[in-house]
Amino acid sequence: MPRHDCLGCAFILLLCSTGLADSPGARVEGKEILIEFDQDLHSRVIAKFDGQEIRLDGFSPSEFITVAGKEIKDFVLTEQHLSHVGAETQYQITGTAQSLKKTVTVTLNDTEFPSMAVFEVQYTNTGARDVKVNGWTNNAYSIHAAAHRQAPAFWSYQGGSYERRPDWVLPLKAGFRQENYMGMNASDYGGGTPVADVWRPDAGIAVGHLEMVPKLVSLPVSMPDVEHATVAVSFRQDRVLKPGETLRTFRTFVTVHRGDYFAALTEYRRMMIRQGVRFQPAPDSAFQPIWCAWGYERHFKPSQILGALPMVKKLGFTWVGVDYGWETADGDWSLAPAPFPRGDADMKALVDRIHAEGLRAQLWWLPLGTRPEAQLAQNHPEFFLLNRDHTKRKISFFDDFYLCPAVPAVVEYHRKLVSKIIGDWGFDGLKLDGMHMNGAPPCYNPAHQHARPEDSVEAMPQFFKMIFDTARGLKPDALIEWCPCGTAASFFTLPYLNMSVASDPESSFQVRSKGKTLKALHGDGTAYFGDHVELSTEHDDFASTVGVGGVVGSQFIWPVGSGSDAQFNLTRHKEEIWAKWLRIYKEQMLSKGEYLGGLYDIGFDRPEAHAIRKAGNLYYGFYASEWKGPVELRGLENRDYIVSDYETSKTLGSVRGPVARLDLGLQKHLLLKAQPQ
Repeated sequence: MPRHDCLGCAFILLLCSTGLADSPGARVEGKEILIEFDQDLHSRVIAKFDGQEIRLDGFSPSEFITVAGKEIKDFVLTEQHLSHVGAETQYQITGTAQSLKKTVTVTLNDTEFPSMAVFEVQYTNTGARDVKVNGWTNNAYSIHAAAHRQAPAFWSYQGGSYERRPDWVLPLKAGFRQENYMGMNASDYGGGTPVADVWRPDAGIAVGHLEMVPKLVSLPVSMPDVEHATVAVSFRQDRVLKPGETLRTFRTFVTVHRGDYFAALTEYRRMMIRQGVRFQPAPDSAFQPIWCAWGYERHFKPSQILGALPMVKKLGFTWVGVDYGWETADGDWSLAPAPFPRGDADMKALVDRIHAEGLRAQLWWLPLGTRPEAQLAQNHPEFFLLNRDHTKRKISFFDDFYLCPAVPAVVEYHRKLVSKIIGDWGFDGLKLDGMHMNGAPPCYNPAHQHARPEDSVEAMPQFFKMIFDTARGLKPDALIEWCPCGTAASFFTLPYLNMSVASDPESSFQVRSKGKTLKALHGDGTAYFGDHVELSTEHDDFASTVGVGGVVGSQFIWPVGSGSDAQFNLTRHKEEIWAKWLRIYKEQMLSKGEYLGGLYDIGFDRPEAHAIRKAGNLYYGFYASEWKGPVELRGLENRDYIVSDYETSKTLGSVRGPVARLDLGLQKHLLLKAQPQ
C-alpha cells in the first residue's frame, strides 16, 4: 500500500470532514476488520467473520508518544477524513494534546488484504518550544480471554531472538512478558521477524511493521492477568522535535484472523511481496536428503567422510556436508593443514570423490565472523564492527568478533570466498551458520563513516543477497542453506536463501512449529530442512520433519566406531530405522507439496495436526505423546477418499469430505494419506 502524503491531490476524493460536534468518535471499517476510536483517540479492534463481529477487548491507548519520560496517550479527536484511491480506502484521524498534533492515517484494501489495516502515524510540534521525544508506540491492543475460557486462554507467536532459544510458538501464562526486541538481546543473539501474534480459540490479532529493512523496534507481548493479553509495536527514539517539525513513525499494521498465527504471517509475507520482496524458487536438489559430517565434529579427517559414503548412498542421501573444522581460523578460511596438507588440491580431491559417487557437496561456513588471531583480524582492523565504546563486538558462541556488513571491502572479501568455494573448489552449496547472522548491532567504527550506526543493522539482508547471487551466478542450482542457530529467523534475509532450517531445534515441537512458521514466511517454494534428526526429541523422530513437509537429514557416524561420539553411531538397529524413513520421505516427497497451515490450530487443536496437499492427495500428521479418540481430516473435497497410514502402508477405510472424522489411537505420531476414490 503506497503512501498518500497529499490528501488534497486532485485524484483523491474527499468524502467527509467532520469535527467532534458531528461524531463521538471515528470508525475504520473493512471487510473483516473494524477499528473504533473514541474521543481521546483510544481504539479497539473488532474482527468480522461470517457476518459476526468478534470484539477482542475494550478501548485502550493504541498509538502514543513518550515525551521527557512521560507517555502522552490522550489526544482529543478534532478531525477525520475519508478518501478512496483505487482499491484502497484511507482514513485520516487527527487529535491534539498539549503542543502536539497527532495524525493517524489508516489504509485498508478489502480486495487483497481484507483483514489488515496499515497505520502511518505522525506527531507535529505545534508549540513554541522544543519537545524531547523518547520514543513511540503503535498498535498497542489488549485481547480479552474468550467467554468460555479454557487453559491456556491464549497462544502466541513471537519473533524475538534470545540466547535461551525459547519456542517461537507458545501458550501464555499470567505474568508472562517478552519484549521481542528486534535488536540484540545478547552479544550475538538478535534480529527476527517483526510480527507478534496472540490468539484465542475463536480469533487472534497480530501487529508488526512493514518497513523494507530491519528496524530496532520491540514487539512486546504480555499476559498481565488471567483475563488479558497484550501486543504492541514500540520504538525508542531519543530526538528533539523543534517547533513545526513532524516525527513520522514506521509503517505498522494490525491484522485479525481465525485459527492460529499462520494466517497472519502469510498475510505479512503477501504484503511484503506487494511492496517488492521477491522469493526465488529453490532448485529440485534443495529438496533432497542431507547427510552432514558433523558427527565427526571439528577434528574430522577426509577419510572419515569418504568412509561413510557407501552408507550415505545406500540409505538414499543426496547431499554430503563438510562441516566445521576445515579452516585454519574463522575469518581467514584457508585450509587447515592437518586434514588438507596439500591445501586446495586436497579439498578439490574430496569434492571430486563426492561427485564421483553421484552425490552433491556442501560446505559449512561462518560469514561475518573472525577469530582475533586470524590474519584477517591482524591485517584489517578496519573491518571490525565496533560497539559504542569502540570495543570489538563479540560473537560469544564461537569466540569470534563481528565484521561489519555495511563495509564494501568486507562484502568484497566474502564475495571472493564464495567464488573460491563454489567456483574453484567445486562445492554445490553452502551451509551458512551462526546465530550472529540473524542480526547485527549498530556499528560505531569511525573508519566506516556510517551515516547512522544502524547502517550495519540494515545492511545484513543485502550482504546475504550478495552471497546468494554470487553462488547462483556460478552454479544456478547452488544450495544456500541458512542456519541462524536457534534464533527466530529474520524475514529480511529469507529471500536470499533457498533452504531454511529448524536451526538447532531443542525438541520435536520446535521442528514442527518452526516448519509451520517458516512455511508461512517464505512459502512452499523454499525448502525447509528439519535439521539433523539426532536433534529431535528422541534423536530419531523423522516423523516430525516428514509430517510438516520438511527435508530430512542426519549426522550419523559410519562405520560404527569411526568417530569419537558413540551416540551418533549408525548401529544395525538405527540403520533399519533410517532406511525406512528415507524410503518414506522419497516415496512421498511432501517437502514439495502445499503446506495447508490454516487447517489446524497448533495451539488449541488436539492432537496437534498438520496437513499437506500433493498431487490431489491430502496428507496428515498427528502428534501427541498419546491419543485415543476422534481426529478430523480437514480440507477434503466433497467426495470419497481411501485413508491409509503411509508409514505402515495399512489401509484404515474410506471417508467422505469435506470434513471426515476417525476414531484412532496414536503414540507420538500418526501419518495418514487420504486419496480420492
